[in-house]
Amino acid sequence: MDNGQACYRRYLDGDKGAFDELIVLYHDSLIAFVYGQIHNQTAAEDIAADAFAELLLHPRRYSFQSSFKTYLFAVARHKSIDWLRREKRWANDPKEIEEKPDEAKSVEALILSDERAKEVRAAMKTLKKEYGTVLYLTYFEEMSGDEICRVMKKSKKQTANLLYRAKAALKEALREEGLPYEE
Repeated sequence: MDNGQACYRRYLDGDKGAFDELIVLYHDSLIAFVYGQIHNQTAAEDIAADAFAELLLHPRRYSFQSSFKTYLFAVARHKSIDWLRREKRWANDPKEIEEKPDEAKSVEALILSDERAKEVRAAMKTLKKEYGTVLYLTYFEEMSGDEICRVMKKSKKQTANLLYRAKAALKEALREEGLPYEE
């Protein structure tokens, strides 16, 4: 059982302090994930808070079948999609935050390198939203393939193909930026 599951189980059993532990565990990474989806810091903070509120309002929806982190990130992803739809409708502007695809191969070392993380994140913002999402979940949140499938609502094959294309796109984006990458 992961830390999130244990804390949530304790919360359901009446330990109100356990919910605070969940917030400490996931708050910052959840905001970073949501921000990567919507590119609006204030809204990302609100959506992360809404995802935690969802746990309070509907405590029994999480069935302990997947990791708690996977469930929480899936809730936040759905709320992010809803926010984007509302923004698009209100703005009446088709320029959603859709980005350009590219090409990449073995960029794992770059993504995991602390000193390069900022440059890689900037390059990821130029990619299609799905590419950025799969790369972020894989390398920054260190989710397993199965967890990513559940968060993104895709099959294993779709997720694997998406990750392959995302790496290729990131490699090309880094090349265009004049940044070195490792083969």
